[in-house]
Amino acid sequence: MVSAHQSLPRVVVAAPASGHGKTTVATGLLAALRRRGLTVSPHKVGPDYIDPGYHALAAGRPGRNLDPFLVGADRIAPLLRHGASVPTPADIAVVEGVMGLHDGAVGRRDYASTAHVARLIEAPVLLVLDTTAQGRSAAALTLGMAAFDPAVRIGGVILNRVGSPRHETLLRDALAEVGVPVLGAVTRAAEVAAPARHLGLVPVAERAPESVAIVTALAELVEATVDLDAVLDLARTAPPLTTPAWDPVAAVGGPAGVERPRIALAGGPAFTFSYAETAELLTAAGADVVTVDPLRDPALPTGTRAVVIGGGFPEAYAQTLADNTGLRAELADFDGPIVAECAGLLYLGQSLDGVPMCGRLDLTARMTDRLTLGYREALAVTDSPVARAGEPVRGHEFHRTTTDPGHGDAPAWRWNDTEHGFVAGRVHASYLHTHWAGHPEAARRLVEACR
Repeated sequence: MVSAHQSLPRVVVAAPASGHGKTTVATGLLAALRRRGLTVSPHKVGPDYIDPGYHALAAGRPGRNLDPFLVGADRIAPLLRHGASVPTPADIAVVEGVMGLHDGAVGRRDYASTAHVARLIEAPVLLVLDTTAQGRSAAALTLGMAAFDPAVRIGGVILNRVGSPRHETLLRDALAEVGVPVLGAVTRAAEVAAPARHLGLVPVAERAPESVAIVTALAELVEATVDLDAVLDLARTAPPLTTPAWDPVAAVGGPAGVERPRIALAGGPAFTFSYAETAELLTAAGADVVTVDPLRDPALPTGTRAVVIGGGFPEAYAQTLADNTGLRAELADFDGPIVAECAGLLYLGQSLDGVPMCGRLDLTARMTDRLTLGYREALAVTDSPVARAGEPVRGHEFHRTTTDPGHGDAPAWRWNDTEHGFVAGRVHASYLHTHWAGHPEAARRLVEACR
């Protein structure tokens, strides 16, 4: 049981912009601290699914997202406490930021930014700087980042991509002038990179042995270049958290009945995008949650009453998905509720880039050169297993595919005066990714729909 006031050492790993090395440092910190024998709770600002996979591998427990836009600002500290308390209490929480420190949702100033989350959880910031083409200006940049919002405390800097010992000395001297300690310096030669794809890093589940090797290398990199004792001292300056931990049982109002319907969540390399709270909320609402891998499992688990198919990269596995004809046929005829997001939408269609899929929905899908990305404020158009018509929901899109048609006769959502997605019988499918901690009634509604 978590106490009302929890002293949780914590630090936010941020940067002035994307590409400075946040994921390298955050993942390496998680792994290095774990190798010291500490229990580390990994978190990621924003909606991204891929970085938390690396965090989970490094920390040995689920990587969790902290996104005020998707779940509401009032849930951020409670979700942090929840993540840091299950399955066991953590000794420290490491939170990787998103984009630049002060970059928030478009048109909302710094709302949902790393700075916003750092304020909500009262955590000091460890700023990662790409110093490739910088000297003393790194100190000016750091000073400006700190002065832009005095409520955000930059407690130290990690110098990344340092060119030489002379370069490092110059940078350290400049930062000493502005009173910001340097807690580590990573040379360009020592940098470790994970393979990338059109939507970011390749997910951990797709390349497990290589991912383990990358995380091990990142741990060794951080151990050799970062003052871990100084990072721990910085994390311990965070004040106690006074907000109660988020509780999935309280969020859904307890089990939806005495029966425990079995709900299958898609997993495996093709469907890696799922928030940890989804399974927790379904379990709290009374479901028996199991996993199905559409690449390998020939059928749904025995007794499955509903299916949730989240996001991922089905385009990378289209032929293997097509070859699993038994599961495709079962999903085409499945009479229980099906909830599909993004990759799940593509999988339920007739084809993906000409390769046959489940055929449950009358649509075809194809890859494009255009990235569709951003937060969405949606309104449910049609009653479905996860939403009532007229219900507002926040989510995000993240894909390079398109479907023909873009929505069905009974659309799932409407945003920007346009209809999106499909509600066909007991199927709800669209490109919209949602975080059910932000609308936990979706979990309860799905469990009730199993009856």
